[in-house]
Amino acid sequence: MIRVVVVDDHEIVRKGMIAYLQTDGDIEVVGQASSGFAGVEVILQEKPDVVLMDLIMENGTGIEATKQVMEKFPECKIIILTSYYDDKQVFPAIEAGAFSYLLKTASADEIVQAIKKAVIGENVIEPKVANKMLTSFQKDTLKPHDELTPREMEVLLCIGNGLTNQEISEKLYIGIKTVKTHVSNILSKLGVSDRTQAAVYVHRNGLL
Repeated sequence: MIRVVVVDDHEIVRKGMIAYLQTDGDIEVVGQASSGFAGVEVILQEKPDVVLMDLIMENGTGIEATKQVMEKFPECKIIILTSYYDDKQVFPAIEAGAFSYLLKTASADEIVQAIKKAVIGENVIEPKVANKMLTSFQKDTLKPHDELTPREMEVLLCIGNGLTNQEISEKLYIGIKTVKTHVSNILSKLGVSDRTQAAVYVHRNGLL
């Protein structure tokens, strides 16, 4: 039997979920709570295999509860079940140790399957949440120069080669004012204060 605890401050939602879970022959609901702090007490006392955890609750959020449980009972698999999937909720929950992340728009059967998968080590991430995580990862892996336009990259490489604005103007066949505009944008995007630092950036990142 898979031992489960349900933590949700909406009584109707909590009791409805419990009623459905109890119809599954593989699941036993061993506890419930209506707040994060109360949930931590129940979880540490009952030592369930899986927890369905709401996020926004009074007297201790799901994120706070998840963090506390993970510190004292890391074997537990916590499935976040919430209506929220904004960055302020998703990433802190995952960082706190949540194993899976589902939205309350999920069907009851999908939640049951997530519980069963959690027991065998397979997590389930709501597609909307997964997309946010992927987008964030991609942003984290981008380097400052990836934000430059093709023309700005050309100007940056010229800076790296030690060319003056006038020389860049002549080499790329663009006006001196345009060169100055590109240089200003480049310094801003790279987060450097002058051309010398921009040249150093070019060489440190092997752009030449």
